[in-house]
Amino acid sequence: MTLLRLSPAALSRSRFALSPLAETMGSMLVLSKSCSDPWLTAWHARHCGALSAALHADPFAKGLVGLLGSTKWIPEFIAIPPADGMHTRLADELAALARASDEEVRAGLEKSVAHSWKQHDLSWLSGHGWSARIADLLQSVWRVHVVPDWPRRRAVLERDVMYRAGLLAAYGWPRALQQMTRRSAWVGADAIRFTSHQGPDRIVGEEGMLFVPISASTGSWLCAAPPAGYALVYPARGTAPATQRTRHEDALARLIGTGRAAILQELEHPATSSELAAQLGQSLGTIGGHLAVLRDAELIVGTRVGRRVVYRRTRAGDLLAARCPDGAED
Repeated sequence: MTLLRLSPAALSRSRFALSPLAETMGSMLVLSKSCSDPWLTAWHARHCGALSAALHADPFAKGLVGLLGSTKWIPEFIAIPPADGMHTRLADELAALARASDEEVRAGLEKSVAHSWKQHDLSWLSGHGWSARIADLLQSVWRVHVVPDWPRRRAVLERDVMYRAGLLAAYGWPRALQQMTRRSAWVGADAIRFTSHQGPDRIVGEEGMLFVPISASTGSWLCAAPPAGYALVYPARGTAPATQRTRHEDALARLIGTGRAAILQELEHPATSSELAAQLGQSLGTIGGHLAVLRDAELIVGTRVGRRVVYRRTRAGDLLAARCPDGAED
């Protein structure tokens, strides 16, 4: 297996970050295939045709996306650790990508071919200025396919970070990293298992690791800028498909109203009003009205965290929302 080893200093400086580039990469790869994820189905149906047409009109783009969608190695010139934490801008990430030379691009893509489960050649890699062309493609995918859905996605990403930051504060990194990816796990006192495949351990420098959630992928990858910069991209929580409502949930909706019931169920994990609005597809005004009623009924409470108010269920709210809370059923 491959381990990411962190010194105590590296661990103390590790943090969460957002990467519009990683979100765009994930979105591009999801759109290039069939989609079975209910959270993304409607978005995929609206956008996959346009991306498919664009790829068929551009052999360079088609070859690149086909390769990246069938390899276990995302080239380092694309897998760039975000440089500005939660405020990283796509323009800055693409500027860094576009600085890669043609030699670096070819070397990275040849490594992707070597790690692909399909046969590929690089005959589509013609001309020159390849990193700039890749940056232009990603900029187009962001503008056309991600930006219209970005408020909903950013709410999911921020909510994931808030959830894991809460676990980190209460229990430490091993709990915060729990179920972050299908293969990652805390190993011993100072290492994260990144993959079960054999490979040399990576030593994380004293600036620490970055952990980057994305909403448009079920996979994960490692961003590396040696000797010190590493970021683990992982699927955000909160994008699981909605399940059919139970009889209890139907009864709860009849009791307190569909909108308030949905909020109470959603607050299984704390959230702000903006996050609830994005997740449930309702206006801030509607959400605010429902929150006021639930708060007056002492089913939820709000706690100010910096400039934001984070809502969570009270014990009474848990009992009302839970189908069978621990110890509550006779």
